[in-house]
Amino acid sequence: MTGSTVGGAEDYHGGTDEPPPHVDTPLPMRSRVNEQFGNQRDTSRPVLPEPLPSPVVDNHCHLDIEDGESWLEPGEALRLAASVGVPRIVQIGCDLPGAAWAVRIAEQYDDIVAGVAIHPNEAPRLDDIGELSAGIAEIEQLAGSSQRVRAIGETGLDYYRTGPEGHAAQHRSFAAHIELAHRLGKTLVIHDRDAHDDVLALLDEHGTPERTVLHCFSGDVEFARECLDRGAYLSFAGTVTFKNAAYLRVALAAAPLDRILVETDAPFLAPMPHRGRPNSSYLVPTTVRAMAEVREMDLEELCRALNANTDTAFGGSWGTGR
Repeated sequence: MTGSTVGGAEDYHGGTDEPPPHVDTPLPMRSRVNEQFGNQRDTSRPVLPEPLPSPVVDNHCHLDIEDGESWLEPGEALRLAASVGVPRIVQIGCDLPGAAWAVRIAEQYDDIVAGVAIHPNEAPRLDDIGELSAGIAEIEQLAGSSQRVRAIGETGLDYYRTGPEGHAAQHRSFAAHIELAHRLGKTLVIHDRDAHDDVLALLDEHGTPERTVLHCFSGDVEFARECLDRGAYLSFAGTVTFKNAAYLRVALAAAPLDRILVETDAPFLAPMPHRGRPNSSYLVPTTVRAMAEVREMDLEELCRALNANTDTAFGGSWGTGR
């Protein structure tokens, strides 16, 4: 099965050279967006959108990654998001330092829970130095270290940034993360880029966990149906607002209301009209309003559904912003 992926400078995903230190108020990881694509982007922060009529959750965010010259400290990021109706966040760790950071920050803030994993683009690097198995063991330890860890993710496959020489390592890593999600009873959060067929094949081989989320869903309606048939949730990011992403809007319109989620993937993938600028959880309302238009439904009804779906997808509600 094939599907399209919306590309661009804003959707870079991968490790960094400067992981955050393990302290109570860690510094951000350094974004490579400008390093890779130059400094011609507008890195000023978009203004706050109109608040939503009912709260929703940003179910996928990277509070530890900086974009532009400023970094929103987690408490400030939460405050701004809550002011527009986004009071809760799932913080996702993509490598070992980032996973440890996610657990620590989730323990500090009631309205944040964590996901921990080795990102598929990180797996071949660890494998090359003989540390992939040890890394997965560390992810297991982190996942079991706190009730604030709700998810194993983001894991999965990425054939866009990793060539064929790294696919075997990605497969081993993804399979190990699937097994962890099963054994620990955690939500599986999947990163899938240009790898739809193999993601489905590995899910079928190892069994789709009861709670599985296709993060930043990037497929067409056919792939959406395949994921839904396996019981997965489809999480839509700012990409659903992009002009060249009509296939995502078709998939969104066709998905059952009780199987859709919303996310930012901040600081990446800011929705239109802010594409290319630093993203943050406070921009969720822009994406939710676009989703309501696509589905031709009442905005408050959609907000309530997204909020309930996120609680179910991540094993129950949490925090003060419920």
